[in-house]
Amino acid sequence: MRIVIAGGHGQIALRLERLLSARGDEVAGIIRKAEQGDDLRAAGAEPVLLDLESASVDEVAARLEGADAAVFAAGAGPGSGTGRKDTVDRGAAVLFADAAVRAGVRRFVMVSSMGADAAHQGDEVFDVYLRAKGEADAHVSRQRALDWTILRPGSLTDDAGTGLVRLEAHTGRGPVPRDDVAAVLAELVDTSATAGLTLELVGGSTPVSVAVKSVAGN
Repeated sequence: MRIVIAGGHGQIALRLERLLSARGDEVAGIIRKAEQGDDLRAAGAEPVLLDLESASVDEVAARLEGADAAVFAAGAGPGSGTGRKDTVDRGAAVLFADAAVRAGVRRFVMVSSMGADAAHQGDEVFDVYLRAKGEADAHVSRQRALDWTILRPGSLTDDAGTGLVRLEAHTGRGPVPRDDVAAVLAELVDTSATAGLTLELVGGSTPVSVAVKSVAGN
């Protein structure tokens, strides 16, 4: 498979790129700083230089041509203000989904956040973030030309992955290592039977592949 990842230099994306390239997939990661390219190449991914905050749908679609799947793993990051929550966490996600539709890439996996809700109330930065993620999720879920799956991890940690998770429509809050989030994403990318599902993810007791097969109905 050829898989294009938005936010290619993110902590989850780099882990995902290593997993996908190790299993033989062709991986490209969209980055906005050329100096990030070496980290992607070290992970086995092709760096694609493009700023999703200023690019057009046609420009992004051109980078998606020929892909079998697209993964949105970009984020403004914890140090960003409310403005970039809108331009990255909402705007870039909407752009990437629209570009996938235009490029004819059906499989689309979205990294969201537990608690994402377009109707979330509040004016703090985290409130704006949850609202932006919720609006992006809502946009993706309306795209009939996409076989989309939305993944909402719990509190992300840098602990070593265990390969054991809880993956359900509603899990309740809890921590999950970024390693395990990446492992779940790698399984979801080629499990199109999860299309149309919004899933929450926390640490648990079920092996990743079993958890994904279970929510896919297998």
